[in-house]
Amino acid sequence: MKKTSQQHAETPKKSTQSQNVRIYELAKRHGLSSKELINILNDLGVAIKNHMSSLDPDTVMLVEAELNPKQETGKKKETEVEITKVETQEEADDVKEVEDEIPADERMQVQEGITVGGLAAMLNLQSTQLIMQLMKMKVMASINQRLDYQTLLVLGAEYDFAVVREQTLEEKLLSDEEDPPGSLVPRAPVITIMGHVDHGKTSLLDSIRKSNVSESEAGNITQHIGAYHVELENGNIVFLDTPGHAAFTAMRARGAQATDIVVLIVAADDGVMPQTIEAINHAKAAKVPIVVALNKIDVQGARPDYVKQQLVENDLVPEDWGGQTICVEVSAIEGTGIELLLEMLLLEAALLELKANPNKSARGVVIEAQVDKGRGAIATVLVQSGTLKVGDTFVSGRYSGRVRAMMSDDGKRIKVAGPSTPVEVLGFTGVPEAGDLFFVVDSEKDARAISEERQDKYRISKLGTHSHVSLDDLFQQIQEGDIKELNVIVKGDVQGSVQAIAESLIKLSTPEVKINIIHEATGGITETDILLASASDAIVVGFNVHPTTEAVKATETEGIDVRTYTVIYDIISDIRSAMEGLLDPEVREVIIGRAEVREIFKVPRIGLVAGSYVNWGRIAYDQPLRVLRDNRLIYEGKVDSLRRFKDNVNEVQANYECGIGINEFDDIEIGDVLECYVHEQIARTL
Repeated sequence: MKKTSQQHAETPKKSTQSQNVRIYELAKRHGLSSKELINILNDLGVAIKNHMSSLDPDTVMLVEAELNPKQETGKKKETEVEITKVETQEEADDVKEVEDEIPADERMQVQEGITVGGLAAMLNLQSTQLIMQLMKMKVMASINQRLDYQTLLVLGAEYDFAVVREQTLEEKLLSDEEDPPGSLVPRAPVITIMGHVDHGKTSLLDSIRKSNVSESEAGNITQHIGAYHVELENGNIVFLDTPGHAAFTAMRARGAQATDIVVLIVAADDGVMPQTIEAINHAKAAKVPIVVALNKIDVQGARPDYVKQQLVENDLVPEDWGGQTICVEVSAIEGTGIELLLEMLLLEAALLELKANPNKSARGVVIEAQVDKGRGAIATVLVQSGTLKVGDTFVSGRYSGRVRAMMSDDGKRIKVAGPSTPVEVLGFTGVPEAGDLFFVVDSEKDARAISEERQDKYRISKLGTHSHVSLDDLFQQIQEGDIKELNVIVKGDVQGSVQAIAESLIKLSTPEVKINIIHEATGGITETDILLASASDAIVVGFNVHPTTEAVKATETEGIDVRTYTVIYDIISDIRSAMEGLLDPEVREVIIGRAEVREIFKVPRIGLVAGSYVNWGRIAYDQPLRVLRDNRLIYEGKVDSLRRFKDNVNEVQANYECGIGINEFDDIEIGDVLECYVHEQIARTL
């Protein structure tokens, strides 16, 4: 071994460094993969842990002698270490094929969430080296900081290791697994009633349910979603009654996502309206079948054939016209055609073969949520699969809770709710968003953990939107010019209404006036809301809620504009008016008169005066004036003096002569035209 060592020492250090070399660096130098080089080292009898292991100079020389046999033939004969080689090209190809079949996952596995120190130990690196590498990636991290998946992917490409994504608690517990076919049982269809405002959606549902809901609504318009369970002779149906306002587009969209069939209400005397088309688009986007109910068929002036023609224009061809769309003529007031409509709905539902597994933890969707004074946060939940029981622990949106009580849509307490059952759930720790998914979990601890994680993400996202202004943002705002803003705080009785109002108001924003919803929540208007409005120069809008006594006192002290409404249209109208007040008025130029210069006079202490004849309109003193020569602009100034004979006058009407002095302009010629004009400010509208 002495001889071998001496020969190695005498070898020129062309490719060998005086310090140790890592395997992946040597592999890169010779155009090999780390796996191929590790196999060669194993054949040479060198024990290797992974691709980050270091090789001493002697071993590097040995490897290079193996990789470059022609250059190192003489030296190999004197080496006492036996080297097993691949003797033929065919064998080498076979080895390469085998290596290609080895999956990339056989590289060193690094779990997501590993600390910087832990990763450095696995890679045989100093922690400072890894921190420096992270700094190059613009990631500031300490030795105990955990690394996320994206950062590890970049490091994995640099240091050749595979990243194993850690499954979150939410992914483990709330993943949707397919139910075995044997566990599925038929369930009731969920029907969403859609259509234009005042086309009779709630009246039709009243006729079906033999109840009267619309009388309790402001202006007899449904203000938020109601979910109702209807028992019929041939089967059960769940109805979702969505609002008909144009402002409630988002709520109608949520209804379509939770539904199996859409009933599109069209008034036979009114026809297809903008919200009708909107409802059609939502149903098509949700890929659910549409059943058309031609309502108000008993009203004088009903034109069902004309309405059907409009439906054809929107790609809904009725069955009696050779299409696929079921179209039923009904009258919600008279009760005509209701039985046929229900029969068609059950028939359509039977074709869909709707089934769910009742023997598992409940899953559903929040239809509506609100804060009740005596009961706290409550939500209307539509159970879509599984069975919900009193005492179940659940997660919905950013909040968790435990089912303290359940109410059916008719107000009765129930203990169990199966698939396709709408229930009012008590026990939320906060008010969820309408449309949030509802999951029952086994452990209250897990529910709280998921809730806290979601709240952290929500808080971070909110902080991101209201972060400090950077120089880039400041420059951008300067470039945009003088942008006016109207800050609004929205409070409402239910979450769905608050969301819909906020979205509608944001859509009113223009390039010149931006609406900022700085706070939206359910519940009454409190003193805190008034103080926030005072600090933000905001107005407060309440929908079906009113300010507390403390809030009223604070309003008087702070001078905040607080408005309460019961109908959505009034809110949008008032906010639009407020925005129009913020718009800069449009300045329009109005020509008020023209005069022709017929003589020029020199007046002491005044200068040249144009003896003129007013041939149209009037010339007014101290108003802007243009001097035109051969229809070209020569000068723009102001009427400095205006005389008729020897008297100073304020204006001279048409067909009269006068002397006109122009401010700081003496280059007047006979034949020039003097054009007098004013600037009028016109209020702009949206």
